[in-house]
Amino acid sequence: MTRILFALLWLVHWLPLRALAAIGSAVGTLLYWLIPERRRVTRINLEKCFPQMPSAERERLARAAFRAFCRGFVDRTVLWWGSTERIKRMVRLEGLEHLDAAGAKVIVLAPHFAGLDAAGIRLSMDRDLSSLYSHQKDPVLDRLLLRSRTRFQPHVVSRQQGLRKVLRWIKSGIPFYYLPDLDFGRKGTTFVPFFGVPAATAIGLSYIARSTGARVVPCVARMLPGGGYVVRLYPAWHDFPSGDDAADARRMMAFIEERVREMPEQYHWLHKRFKTRPEGELGFY
Repeated sequence: MTRILFALLWLVHWLPLRALAAIGSAVGTLLYWLIPERRRVTRINLEKCFPQMPSAERERLARAAFRAFCRGFVDRTVLWWGSTERIKRMVRLEGLEHLDAAGAKVIVLAPHFAGLDAAGIRLSMDRDLSSLYSHQKDPVLDRLLLRSRTRFQPHVVSRQQGLRKVLRWIKSGIPFYYLPDLDFGRKGTTFVPFFGVPAATAIGLSYIARSTGARVVPCVARMLPGGGYVVRLYPAWHDFPSGDDAADARRMMAFIEERVREMPEQYHWLHKRFKTRPEGELGFY
């Protein structure tokens, strides 16, 4: 079944970007009703983060989040199989000078917006880059995702192997594309507010920056209405890490909050962001 699905996706990647966007949005509309568990998680996340928002508006936002998530997946077909010229037309980079100005050792902070894969692969076409990936249970999917991650960059290691290679790569001058804003459990995390809700947040960004002397350059991809993306790199953060891991985590989540307010439908609301709760607090899901 997986092979048949990816054969269909390979055929789809030849279509124009506007058609891919329409297909992805249609799939998202369908899956919103076919995956009740993720629909429930999305609704809970939005209710916790936007309690003052009218329920009808939150519902529209939840549906838009599904459409953006599925469109991002369908757009990956171009990243997996499209020509370099087509990928460059699909994904425009802005602020590349901030990456160059940050120095030899850099961490690219990439929050979980719908276009994060477009940003990572496009950036790796212009600059050497390293990243982590998570093994998938389906071996066919696992091979495809790994091949896509290494299409333009060989410096990829699984989360299960840890950060030792990543630290060496950063110290040697290879930027690290880092996605630390999900709920990874209690280990190596601290609770900081995300839209006023305590969220278990990894302190890995501070640890890696402190261990390597790397600068942090945020990177956010915006999905465009008619197809394609604009990837914006921001100036490197000053005074980071601060020596206070909790304060650093708050700074990271405050930055992500600002970007979410700019395009709330494109954030990864389908994830159980508040799964890990402070001791004694009941779960949300």
